[in-house]
Amino acid sequence: MAVAHASIGGARVALSPPLAALRDAALVALVAMALAGPIVGLQTLDRGGQLTVDLRFTEVAIGIVLVFFGRLGLALGERGLPVPAYGIGAALIAAGFLLPWPAGLLQVLSVAAGVALVLRGVAGQVGAHRAAMARAPTDEDDARAERLRRLFTKGLGALLLVAALLLPLMPFANSYILDTAIRVLTYMMLAWGLNIVIGLAGLLDLGYVAFYAVGAYTYALLSKDHGFGFWGALPIAGLLAASFGVLLGFPVLRLRGDYLAIVTLGFGEIIRIVLLNWTSFSGGPNGIGSIPRLTFFGHPFVRNAPEGVVPFHQLMGIEFSPLHRSIFFFYLILVLALIVNVFTIRIRRLPVGRAWEALREDEIACRALGINPTNTKLTAFAIGAMFAGFAGSFFATTQSFVSPESFTFLESAMILAIVVLGGMGSQLGVALAAILVIGLTEAFRGLAEYRMLVFGLGMVLIMVWRPRGLLAHRDPTVLLHGRKGVTR
Repeated sequence: MAVAHASIGGARVALSPPLAALRDAALVALVAMALAGPIVGLQTLDRGGQLTVDLRFTEVAIGIVLVFFGRLGLALGERGLPVPAYGIGAALIAAGFLLPWPAGLLQVLSVAAGVALVLRGVAGQVGAHRAAMARAPTDEDDARAERLRRLFTKGLGALLLVAALLLPLMPFANSYILDTAIRVLTYMMLAWGLNIVIGLAGLLDLGYVAFYAVGAYTYALLSKDHGFGFWGALPIAGLLAASFGVLLGFPVLRLRGDYLAIVTLGFGEIIRIVLLNWTSFSGGPNGIGSIPRLTFFGHPFVRNAPEGVVPFHQLMGIEFSPLHRSIFFFYLILVLALIVNVFTIRIRRLPVGRAWEALREDEIACRALGINPTNTKLTAFAIGAMFAGFAGSFFATTQSFVSPESFTFLESAMILAIVVLGGMGSQLGVALAAILVIGLTEAFRGLAEYRMLVFGLGMVLIMVWRPRGLLAHRDPTVLLHGRKGVTR
């Protein structure tokens, strides 16, 4: 049981666990009051052209009380007092359902904090019990655990694939659900591409959205000004994005860690600012509109097509529905994402993939083994950028409009968050994180301006619960002497 100390008259006095927990909770509540008071308590509103200040001190006070009791329950659990922690958790859940709340967000936070306290207490007790019963794992235990992990991964992956294939056929699959699923798959494809750079090669890239923009503008310009179709422009967009990846790779070959992150962040901003100011080329802040939409091999998804063109529903002999286009786009991005996934899994076993993993673990050892770090980094940047270019082309044809506002740093941060939350190097973890991250933002859309607050809280909880990601897996793909020789 942890014992805290307080300084009284220059002498350190040991505090009992409940007093130490109360002190921690009070300090955290003070910090919350200092932060939330001016940010949430004072909100400017435009009433009839006059700027006024709306006071929300009641909501702030209730929020600080929630923070106090949440931290108190957490501190009591950490100090070996699970029963009071469970009591506080249950009280928060009951208060969330029974008491009247001035804002729906506070009610959600109360219930979420109570559930988190109970779950954390149960998980801590189960972990302590397992630690007490634990024995030194044998090689057979390791092999069994590895088999179970692989079985779980394959089973979950197959389940997700079947669910994705059947989604458009479900009776509840309306336009909103399909558009959200398309958005999830687009981010999943982007995150799988970034996973090559960060998860496999260990290169921190904060400007990944720049390659996404290159692909989108390439398709927009080729299709609108030069009459290219989607399938003709797709490889060109990928190759051009890969070329930009090589251009970015050359100046940063000698950089690592934070320095590399700063340079890539600057590269992403340079691309966005160039697109914003080069009006004659990119349309500037107005962007490029009326981009031709993708058709089904020349058959558009419209009710009435121009003379001589057969629309999709007449070709199939079915009644026209606006869902046909969404279903086609859904399966198209699903196929593109699966191609990226299969390509990444296969290339990990090739020499270049093993070189990425070796570079991630120790660049000096790579040089000693004769691996060329320059070529290794460039291939990672180029292939990751190529997948972003493909995703950008798909984005341009589905939206029929591109502008620099679609490629801000927030997009890079979102893709990076998906990779980190899923577990760097884990394909399945990235897929789960994409569903969770995009799903959370859509599920809490009703909370308006507080949506990103809840989203950030969810990310913090995941990082506390799983600091290495949902499905962290950084073991080398290919081992020289089997798994026995690997230090975990």
